[in-house]
Amino acid sequence: MPVMTGTYHSITDAQMMPRLIRLGPNLYGAVFTLMKLLPATYILRQADERGELGPDTVIVETTSGTFGLALAMQAALMRRRLILVSDPAIDANLYRRLTGLGARVEICPEPAAVGGFQEARLRRLAEIRAELPDTFCPEQYSNPDNPRSYGVVVEQLSHTLGTVDCVVGPVGSGGSMCGTVRGLREHTPHTRAIGVDSHHSVLFGQPDGPRGLRGMGNSLWPSNLDHSVFDEVHWCSPAEVYAHTRALHARHALFQGPTSGAAYLVALWYAERHPDEQCVVMLPDEGYRYQATVYDDAWLAENGHLLARDAPPAEPVTVEGPAQADECWTRMSWGRRSYDEVEGAVPRRSGTLTTRTPS
Repeated sequence: MPVMTGTYHSITDAQMMPRLIRLGPNLYGAVFTLMKLLPATYILRQADERGELGPDTVIVETTSGTFGLALAMQAALMRRRLILVSDPAIDANLYRRLTGLGARVEICPEPAAVGGFQEARLRRLAEIRAELPDTFCPEQYSNPDNPRSYGVVVEQLSHTLGTVDCVVGPVGSGGSMCGTVRGLREHTPHTRAIGVDSHHSVLFGQPDGPRGLRGMGNSLWPSNLDHSVFDEVHWCSPAEVYAHTRALHARHALFQGPTSGAAYLVALWYAERHPDEQCVVMLPDEGYRYQATVYDDAWLAENGHLLARDAPPAEPVTVEGPAQADECWTRMSWGRRSYDEVEGAVPRRSGTLTTRTPS
């Protein structure tokens, strides 16, 4: 995918690449307007080039967040029909924007007994695909074009910064962190990867449960998540994440969402303790969806997420395994191991998160 400057072919081309912003002596932010534009655009264009999008092909996907918005933007530009399957947690403003772009949005009202809303959405998506004669699913969780799309970010980081010693970023589908770090390690094998997850996410071995943080974590295991990429994993609590989301805005005028705040919390801590390393933090999307929540003191206080002004400096609790991580900010050494090599990780059910048609 070419990186263009000056005049752009479309809004997706103009907004898909991050701006590199210096946040500290040895810390740079890869600041995205909408990170998911990169894989969504790449996946759809590659599918079109391979002939997988016929004249009547309907694009279908499960999403409750920004990947759906990215697909809707690119599908509108490509004049393609799009059906998105979501759940009640979808933001009302996002819903209006998706439908304004021409997408049909179906809401699954109830979670599945196992796998929650994610599983319920996958089942409904499979039903839709069985009902339609010709569909294409981008499958962000299992499509190798997702991590592959971040090759242009690898080129940008290498060209601009040279050696990158550490990359910190939130983990959801696994695409951004795995694609970026694997690409960097082709030239610098020592590059560290620190994944940032939310409590009650199964991605790094915790039991599934209600998650206070949206945009990262998962109830199922994405095929694109290569656990052996990660040196370290952190689980973050909402109050600290929201405080650092606000700090990004107050200190650097970067108006980002809470996934960016979570990554910034961890990256700032790591960069300050490793002054000889050059670090990059992935900041996925802007904060406009969170003006009535994360950026509202009254909402933070009402929901118990407002940190006391005399709170001690942020510091993670180090644990030996995911079972020991409680509700506070916690870190553990992952050591580039596979999931099954990590003692104490919740056993995975058969299969991983992928889109399938019913038998």
